[in-house]
Amino acid sequence: MSSNHNRNPGVPLDLDWVMGAHVNKSAVERRVATLPLRRTVKKEWQAAWLLRAVTCIDLTTLAGDDTPGRVKRLCAKARQPIRPDMLERLGVDGERITVGAVCVYPNRVADAVHALQGSDIPVASVATGFPAGQTPLPQRIQEIEQAVEAGAREIDVVIARNYVLTGDWQAMYDELQQFRNACGEAHMKTILATGDLGTLKQVYQASLVAMMAGSDFIKTSTGKESVNATLEVSLVMTRAIREYLERYGYKIGFKPAGGISSAKQAMAWQSLMKEELGDDWLKNDLFRFGASSLLTDLERQLYHYITGHYAAKHHMPMG
Repeated sequence: MSSNHNRNPGVPLDLDWVMGAHVNKSAVERRVATLPLRRTVKKEWQAAWLLRAVTCIDLTTLAGDDTPGRVKRLCAKARQPIRPDMLERLGVDGERITVGAVCVYPNRVADAVHALQGSDIPVASVATGFPAGQTPLPQRIQEIEQAVEAGAREIDVVIARNYVLTGDWQAMYDELQQFRNACGEAHMKTILATGDLGTLKQVYQASLVAMMAGSDFIKTSTGKESVNATLEVSLVMTRAIREYLERYGYKIGFKPAGGISSAKQAMAWQSLMKEELGDDWLKNDLFRFGASSLLTDLERQLYHYITGHYAAKHHMPMG
């Protein structure tokens, strides 16, 4: 993650701020309702936004049947997400267009690191008892250490949701600080699993605590909850990011994950980032999509942009 900004070291837990938080749900809903409709990106800018979205994808495989072969194919796609002839037609064949990262289980990190040799695409590993976060703490910390040792440069950790649901912010903070220490140089992306949290206020509070504990990114979902990334939750999280920046001067990244599979959805999130946080959050050092099928639709839309018609699905295999 090439950063031109200082990494968040974490700050002391500010319980007054966390406890005093409130979120106006209907204002959030009104704000989000304007997003996809208000600004359709102009035709000539559309390809640029679509390509930018490609570079912000954490191309992910988190299946029980992951094999080294599947990881290898995914990494090949990560290196060359868009066909060279299409890039040429778009006039960007000189630029390196790759995805933001490849995201896998700890056991598959070594495979991915090997398959990505010679590129600067980082491997992200989920850890800490993903997706439920219900394994014993020493085991969760060990998972981080193993993934880092295997070459992961980013660790997507999950919080124990019970701390949020019971309001035990100190315990959540302490645990995340231990995760951050175990990450070392690797960047820590903290998954709030917002679909498991009760209210938008709890999402906001959990975002603050995660940043105070030293998260480099906050991420909506594991992709395994019944409700994944929504624009409402994302707005609340981005507002927390903005306020943390205003208060402490550190830029925290944002990663919506789960259920984002169309270019149209991707652009709604890009608009949200641009309007709430500014252009810095359109680049992959501060913004990622957790996705597996999004790339297919982005490629389809780029093909349509170039040719005026849609390609058959089999022309753009994922692996």
